[in-house]
Amino acid sequence: MPVWGHLLYIAAIVYAALCAIFYFGQDFFFFRPERLPKWFVYQYPFPFTEVNFEMEDGGTVNALHFKVPNCKGVVFYIKGNSRSIKGWGKFAKDFVGKGYDFLILDYRGFGKSSGRRTESILYSDLQQVYKWLEDAYEGYPIVLYGRSLGSGLATRIASWNDPTMLILDCPYYSFLYHTNRYGFWMPMRWLLRYHIRTDQFIKKVNCPIHILHGRRDRLIPYAQSEKLKALRPEHIHLHPIEGAGHNNLPDFPEYHDILYDILHSEAANVQVRA
Repeated sequence: MPVWGHLLYIAAIVYAALCAIFYFGQDFFFFRPERLPKWFVYQYPFPFTEVNFEMEDGGTVNALHFKVPNCKGVVFYIKGNSRSIKGWGKFAKDFVGKGYDFLILDYRGFGKSSGRRTESILYSDLQQVYKWLEDAYEGYPIVLYGRSLGSGLATRIASWNDPTMLILDCPYYSFLYHTNRYGFWMPMRWLLRYHIRTDQFIKKVNCPIHILHGRRDRLIPYAQSEKLKALRPEHIHLHPIEGAGHNNLPDFPEYHDILYDILHSEAANVQVRA
């Protein structure tokens, strides 16, 4: 075999090995969980209760439920891909301060949540918790809020149900589209176990949709929100946050002004059909 043939053979083996590493290790690449012992005690300066949801397959989802007197409704906050609700719970202040109850959970393998995690299991767990909120808040607005990784998951749940509103914080066009930016040299369509097609789910959402996205977001570029808006330009409201990146939207007064207007708008209290 000529030298170039040996080189091609070696390159093919290396390429196949890299694809295999990505396929079997993608949970490690995409998720950065912080695990907590079952005895860990959450501490926050405002009232909350800890809730555990037992799933049919034996998995457990741990959540924090913050409540305010005479709430206007509840925000179901679906978080990003890192750490646990030990840290993410701090975002409750952005909503309880605006008169809304707030519920946030840890995905399986994060915090105190346990069990096998797949894309379909993520959807199933979130759907079960959403139904619990429907029963607990009958007659009250339910706002779905999806942050980063959680944006596609929140859009899927919104497409299955009738929330009052869907708010997406730095969303991706689809998980496949986003990962192709980095792994374009691999057959991502066949390697990915998480596709999360925000672009498809969003077409089936009937409630008002608001997108908040930093103009200087380098992790998930603002252009992906523009692509989402282009799918339903009359139905999706895009709110750019000038100067903001991916992880610092709450540092900007414009974010809180827009969020306040959204949560207290007439649309927040009225179901809208496309």
